[in-house]
Amino acid sequence: MSPFDPVVPATSPLLHIRDASVVRGTRALIDRLSLDLMPGQHTAILGPNGSGKSTLVKLITRQLYPLAGGEVRVFGQDRWNVTELRSLMGVVSSAMQLDFDAHPPLEAFDCVLSGFFAARGVWKHHKVTEDMRQRAEDAMAQIGATHLKGRDMSSLSTGEARRVLIARALVHRPRALLLDEPCAGLDPASRRGFLEALRAVAASATLVLVTHHIEEILPEIDHVVMLKNGRVFREGAKSALLTTDALTALFDMPVTVARRGAWRHATVD
Repeated sequence: MSPFDPVVPATSPLLHIRDASVVRGTRALIDRLSLDLMPGQHTAILGPNGSGKSTLVKLITRQLYPLAGGEVRVFGQDRWNVTELRSLMGVVSSAMQLDFDAHPPLEAFDCVLSGFFAARGVWKHHKVTEDMRQRAEDAMAQIGATHLKGRDMSSLSTGEARRVLIARALVHRPRALLLDEPCAGLDPASRRGFLEALRAVAASATLVLVTHHIEEILPEIDHVVMLKNGRVFREGAKSALLTTDALTALFDMPVTVARRGAWRHATVD
């Protein structure tokens, strides 16, 4: 075990939430939500805009805490040093890319290495070990980003930059990977290539994918949590929930679901 890996029992639930509420003004963004996810349970969290998905992500990453009486435990603990949590649960969102596109220029491999320091880049006071370099190499190879070494993040396409950020999250070899709308801004071809690369990650980390597009739900994901109005609307197997009737009820409009091989697609009637 690496010195930067916190010790957490492998049997601890990935996520345990009981009666959690988050209120802004007079509106409940999360309303007495309860949810349990276990290690190895690849999950898609699906819901329309305003359903509470972004707030749930902030609860998981400890950017927000629930009102008194609510409980949120990640890997069995309710309090975390964020840096330690990121070594167990990598986080990637489309919004992160803006931080790494900014000036001064940041080279792709340095971006991946910076995941060890929760920083934007590698600085003189950071002590980079050979083990860290090897982990960064391995992470880039795992997600198919090795060919991007030497290029500035600002020169990469959206899909290429997203792969580098995945590699950055993977350097700790986390037990779970939280993907918050990771395909936002990708064209259809780039999205499919990106999703295919993610499929390899499912063999080594539990995936939690937050989205409102069922086309992004990987074949490896079999558990679906539907959010609506800040609550769990439905939860269960993908085969039971990614259906015309269930999605029509979730989005409050006629939705038709069709299968294309191992993937599902939805059209609004």
